[in-house]
Amino acid sequence: MLEFENQNIEFKQEYVSDIRKEVMGFANAEGGTVYVGVRKDGAIMGVGDPDGVMLQIVNSLKDSLAPDIMPFVRVNSVDIEEKQVIEIDVTTGTNRPYYLREKGLKPGGVYVRKGSSTQPMTEEGIREMILQNSGRSFELCRSMNQELTFHTLKTEMQKRSIEIGSSQMRTLKLIGEDGLYTNLALLLSDQCETTTKVALFQGTDKELFRDRKEFKGSILKQLEDVYQFIDLVNKTKATFSGLDRTDRRDYPEEAVREALLNSIVHRDYSFSGSNLVNVYEDRIEFVSLGGLVSGLELKSIFLGVSQSRNPNLAAVFYRMRLIESYGTGIGKIERAYKVCPFKPEFETAKGVFRVTLPNRNEEQEAEVQKIDCANNDISLDEQKNLIIQYARENGSITRKEVEDLIGAGTTKAFRLLKELCEAGKLEQKGSGKLSAYLIK
Repeated sequence: MLEFENQNIEFKQEYVSDIRKEVMGFANAEGGTVYVGVRKDGAIMGVGDPDGVMLQIVNSLKDSLAPDIMPFVRVNSVDIEEKQVIEIDVTTGTNRPYYLREKGLKPGGVYVRKGSSTQPMTEEGIREMILQNSGRSFELCRSMNQELTFHTLKTEMQKRSIEIGSSQMRTLKLIGEDGLYTNLALLLSDQCETTTKVALFQGTDKELFRDRKEFKGSILKQLEDVYQFIDLVNKTKATFSGLDRTDRRDYPEEAVREALLNSIVHRDYSFSGSNLVNVYEDRIEFVSLGGLVSGLELKSIFLGVSQSRNPNLAAVFYRMRLIESYGTGIGKIERAYKVCPFKPEFETAKGVFRVTLPNRNEEQEAEVQKIDCANNDISLDEQKNLIIQYARENGSITRKEVEDLIGAGTTKAFRLLKELCEAGKLEQKGSGKLSAYLIK
């Protein structure tokens, strides 16, 4: 009679398919032994056809578990108390976590030995085990989702006449040494779990939304979709000098492109949050998770130092001619604002990096309004009095009516109305473009 079950020993009276979970649990933990032909109380029952049972066990483990667990498993027939018992000896695997092919790398598909039982792992536990046992960066770790498709990636590669078969995917690190998809593949796949959220605000703060969208799919698709959305709201202002007309967009296209690429290529994808783009009337903010790579400071970037957090993702983008080389994006953004008095801002905090692009036309308009105000000797208090008087005489006033009344831009009109509401002189009714302001 054998001892009772414990952290390293499991008894099975007869062969059942769930034996694969016990073997996986030991391989994902500290190893152990499964005895087939032994009752739960340790009594020896034996098996009638040891060779047939061993063949079933080996075939089940080969067919149902991934990665290949067999180098860490030894299946033997042993004689205990003159009865044949199958001994499955399992050592700790080097490619953990092992999982059920039919379930994948997710809860219900990954088991680990704890005490005298084998238990399913949580998603957080699976991610932690992948990182601990890979010794690699996030992008090279095994993807928890192996059911990936690459329609967007293949389409984009075809546009650039770049082959993207299995050998190229191995070279680009989309497929790891174990033959499984990496997290880099997940990011470029149609099943990418990271999203990009774009919010369009009225005015210069987050008080009123004009629009909001969440873009999904491959990060290549998100890159294109987000750029097209920003392009739609990137207005063009025309100025005239005599008969000559000059068109200037709110934001330099090159700066938008580089800031967007920077937020996608260099973020830390081990964080589960979305990429964020906030569009105000006087600026656009690109917010990415992860902050700067450990060991670098913000001033290091302006000295030309570059250390990519995702070098393999950057290599894919480089091959697709989306980026030129490491460390050139911020320089391009600065050069796009070279002749503009208002400069882009680069900020970092723990776990966050933000690039802010000023609206060239909004800032220019604000400067013109300051000059007009000074020339006409109209103070801010007088402008507020005009707004209150108009609202009293007409029952209400809108932001557009404020713009026409005092010759202000959208941002200034909204700011004055907000200040009057905070002072208790006006009250806002409705939201967005339908907002009206009444005497309180």
